[in-house]
Formats: sequence, C-alpha cells, structure tokens
Amino acid sequence: MSNSTITTGSANWLAAVDDSSHRLLALVADMGNAELAAPSYAAGWSVAQVLSHLGSAAEIGTVLLRRAVDGDASAPTPADTEPVWERWNAMAPMEQLAQWVDADATHRRALRAAAELPVRVPYFAGLLTVQEYAGYRLSEQSVHGWDVAVAVDLRAAIAPTEVRLLWERLDLVATRFRAPDVLARLTPCQVELRTASPDGVYCLTLGAELHLLACEPAEPSTTVRGSAEAVLRLVYGRLRDVDDVTAEGALPLDDLQALFPGY
Repeated sequence: MSNSTITTGSANWLAAVDDSSHRLLALVADMGNAELAAPSYAAGWSVAQVLSHLGSAAEIGTVLLRRAVDGDASAPTPADTEPVWERWNAMAPMEQLAQWVDADATHRRALRAAAELPVRVPYFAGLLTVQEYAGYRLSEQSVHGWDVAVAVDLRAAIAPTEVRLLWERLDLVATRFRAPDVLARLTPCQVELRTASPDGVYCLTLGAELHLLACEPAEPSTTVRGSAEAVLRLVYGRLRDVDDVTAEGALPLDDLQALFPGY
C-alpha cells in the first residue's frame, strides 16, 4: 500500500497513534495477573480495565472505519456498542490484555486503509475526516496510556509529539469535559495559560460557553504556568500535586481542577 494519498497532516496523527500503541504494548506485554489488577490512574479502573476500554473502542472503531470505506454513513448505535462492552467487561485480566493487542493492531490497519481514501468516518461525534477520527483515538490512547504508565512509573509523561498534537484539539476536550456547575460559578472570566516545552500562550474563556484557544487573552484574571504536558493533563482531569503547574490571580488551581474533573 502506498502512502502517497495520505496527507502530511494525517500521517502525523497516524504515526502518533502507532507510536503510542507501541509504547503501551512495551509497558504491558509482560504483565501478569497481579500487575494487570493493580489500579491505574483512571478512577476506579485497573490496568486491565483500561486495556479493556481501549480494546473495545478499537473493535468498535474498526467497524466504523470499514463502514467508511464501504460508503456506509450509519452512526454507531447501542446495538453496535453494548454487546462489545459487555463481552470485554466479562473477560479476565489476561484475556483483556491479549484481546487488546489483537483489537488494537486490527484497528490501526483499518485506520491506515481508510486514510488512503477520501472517506468520512461515522463516529459518535458525527461524520469525521480520517485525521479528525485519528485525533479522537490519539486522545483516548495517549491519556489512558499515561493512566497505565504512571501506575508503573511516577515520572511517566505523555510523549512530546502527542502533547503537541493533542494541544491542537484541546478545545474539543475542554468544551466537552467541563463541570457545568463549576463553570457557572466561575463565569465570567478569562484565564491565561502559558506553557513551556513547547512555549505557548492560550486563552481559556469561561462564559455561557467555555473555549480554549491559542491567543492572548484581553483581560485575564488568572495566569496558569507549567509545562505543556502537565497543563494538558490539567484539562484532562489528571493534574497531580507533584506537577509543575501554578496559578496566579483570582482563581486558585483547585478551581480549575474542579472545572476539569476528567473522565
């Protein structure tokens, strides 16, 4: 298969999905029952349950990618998803690991095949380009991969390439996974986010809607500083006390963590 029809932008996302899969596989491949049953950073989920979540999503995603190639724009329904989730939830930890390996590899092959064609993927969020779909997958895989990695090594971090790509679509995450009651309490205000590695300036606007955009805020009431990786995890609900993130101004860091409880 030639890569000639895959755009540079799509290729970057596909490569990041592959790389994050390979890192997670290297981390979990030799785990036994005890390690798989250990808690991950994802609240209430063991390491094996994280793999089950990623594996079931990969299985469902493969179906949707094949629909895209076939020209079928049918959105996923409970009939597509619930039997898959039930089957994965019933697996033992070692089986969840083995099945994740297979489902993930199959999904990445389907993703590459779809990227060769001018298709739209029927996803939960609507009809997506392959690059947009890959963004959703990378978001899940990078962050949940970190949930597993940090359970093994407290120094674990999301890979720099993935951090850069995920910042490009972080507004989607911030807008969707914010706590409405906290947003109502903090509104209206602007928060300046200043990141390092890479350097960036962003405006988090809290109002009737919440948005996070790459621009200088006009009148920020608070300035948040930290590495791009740690501030990214703040928005994903995964900031830790040991992380290098500070907040100066009207809003304490606790309020921002409450605003982004994660998933």
